[in-house]
Amino acid sequence: MEHSLFRKKLITGIIIQSAILIFFPYFFSYIEQRQDGIILHDWILNLLTPRDLSVPIFIIMWSTTVLAIYRCVNQPAVFLTILYSLIFLCFARMLAIYFVHLEPPVNLIPLKDPLTSITYGGRGLFITKDLFFSGHTSNMLLLALCLPKKSDKIIAFTAAISIGIMVLMQHVHYSVDVFGAVLITFLLVKQGKRVGSV
Repeated sequence: MEHSLFRKKLITGIIIQSAILIFFPYFFSYIEQRQDGIILHDWILNLLTPRDLSVPIFIIMWSTTVLAIYRCVNQPAVFLTILYSLIFLCFARMLAIYFVHLEPPVNLIPLKDPLTSITYGGRGLFITKDLFFSGHTSNMLLLALCLPKKSDKIIAFTAAISIGIMVLMQHVHYSVDVFGAVLITFLLVKQGKRVGSV
């Protein structure tokens, strides 16, 4: 019974997440064309000199993701909790971005990530209005909360903190985007673990 339930949840989760990934390019293309957003006066960003940290962000994020994938190969139940947490996170992020209309921070330096850009449609388009809340920060925090091994958690939490700081230094996000990502991710991973458990 447990094996059958796992398979059903796995197939269902993969179908839902695949549908989200197919929808993403259309959603982000629409978001990028909106002209009714506001620019926040962020005193934290005002203290930070903009710099391009695309390479270290890419290395930290994807090396942590590879670690998580490696762990999931040996622990399929972990993959299921990550999958459902990610589904909740994607839905929540789309809703938040749709309803919170923000213009990019002043002095934003586009974040270059050839892998993440695939979810935006892979057309070389820099998406700058996917602001509240930070996907990079929330994805790393999600892994930290879902990985069961203590050393892996430390690595992923360190990655999440580093990414959060660096997207601010690059002026890719407002500080509220990063802090909001922390709170929202904690809440959504609880639901992901509950739904993804077998």
